[in-house]
Amino acid sequence: MIEFILNNKIIRTSQNTGMTLLDYVRYEKNLSGTKIGCREGDCGACTVLVGSTTNAGNVEYKSITSCISPLGNAHGKHVVTVEGTNLKEKLTVVQQAMKDNYATQCGFCTPGFVMALTGFSMSNVEKNSTNALNAISGNICRCTGYKSIKNAAESVCQKLDYDKDGMPLDWLIENEFIPEYFKNIHEKLSALNTKTVNQNNGKVVSGGTDLYVQQADNLMDNSVNLISNNEHLKGIKINQGICTIGSNSTVTDLWNHTELNQYFPNLRQHLKLVSSEQIRNMASFGGNIVNASPIGDMSIFFLALNSNITLINKENTERTIALKDFYKGYKTYDLKEGELIKSIHFKLPSKKSLFNFEKVCKRQHLDIASVNAAIQIEVKDNFITNAQVSIGGVFAFPKYLEETSAFLKGKELTETLIIEANTILQKEISPISDVRGTSDYKRLLARQLFYSHFIELFPDTFSLNNFVQHA
Repeated sequence: MIEFILNNKIIRTSQNTGMTLLDYVRYEKNLSGTKIGCREGDCGACTVLVGSTTNAGNVEYKSITSCISPLGNAHGKHVVTVEGTNLKEKLTVVQQAMKDNYATQCGFCTPGFVMALTGFSMSNVEKNSTNALNAISGNICRCTGYKSIKNAAESVCQKLDYDKDGMPLDWLIENEFIPEYFKNIHEKLSALNTKTVNQNNGKVVSGGTDLYVQQADNLMDNSVNLISNNEHLKGIKINQGICTIGSNSTVTDLWNHTELNQYFPNLRQHLKLVSSEQIRNMASFGGNIVNASPIGDMSIFFLALNSNITLINKENTERTIALKDFYKGYKTYDLKEGELIKSIHFKLPSKKSLFNFEKVCKRQHLDIASVNAAIQIEVKDNFITNAQVSIGGVFAFPKYLEETSAFLKGKELTETLIIEANTILQKEISPISDVRGTSDYKRLLARQLFYSHFIELFPDTFSLNNFVQHA
């Protein structure tokens, strides 16, 4: 039995755990404000909020795309659709901002924008225009009314003038951002039977953000083995210079981790290139790695950190392997029957170590890469003491560039070295022509992103002019 709160009502259902949350709220509960658009998590028309009880005892809300979220993942949580944000006799601040700025256009996508901006209003992030736009980076307006929607987002920011950290529920309710029933949600969640749903059989699913794009019809009609709520697969820990990330952790968990942001000053800038806020709130690292996509952003990210992964089977027997040895071919990997990825771990960078992630895709937000690349490099007295380079979109799986990395180590960092290293890189990759670009185009991108690492990390030494003549 799946138990959760839908808006202000407790739901108990025996529907298939693999049914999508979108189909449940629309067709079983007739809450049609949550729209069906792409069914791939791209358009944001199906955005809802999901509230979970934190270790601190409060309820934290995040936006997700319900079209690729299994119903079973709602177990023990508070799901809010656009109907659940309504006040009794007037519009909420977010709804009014959309109306006042003529940001509704045809209206189809409006509920998704309202939900994303409401989630932003309830979050602990700084209330500025940049973060508001981040919150709606996974929403698409079919009528291209972006300017008016941006104006609405800025209007919401101006009204979020609470002078302390965080936005307490009482303040949000009093100032008409959310309805009054939110006050009692924590108590209602505590009364739910949160015992894990019986789901030992079927396809293993965590966030589902890729599986439900590929296999939605099959998954919706069957029970699935949901692991996203398994606590032993969650969390980010730092101990004795090693960072261990549970496979159920999300990009948002990484984004919000204060200590890791100190080790990686540009972390959020890099992670902003990874999908949208809704997807970053859902997708698990373990799923990204096991998906084995040749352009998996986080796989490329972790490869450049020379990461290891720990695998665990049903008997709780563990084994650890290097992530670069995990992939064996296109969509094939070293994962035995009954095994799951338990965690990813890597050595934290030293003060001399630099990291960079680059990605080229057809639009700025929420798109898969044509080519993506990452590097971790350490330089002392202008000699490279360590280098780890990875690249995606140019091989059958996420590629750790073994020969290129080895070639860089121990050599003086010069323009000539970088150009020679690119020659090695080109021999290590074998791109194919597909919808993301021709093989020649991808080789060009691989070269340009490799050069970009050095331009970005060593701006006083290298610029675009250093490499133009070698184009």
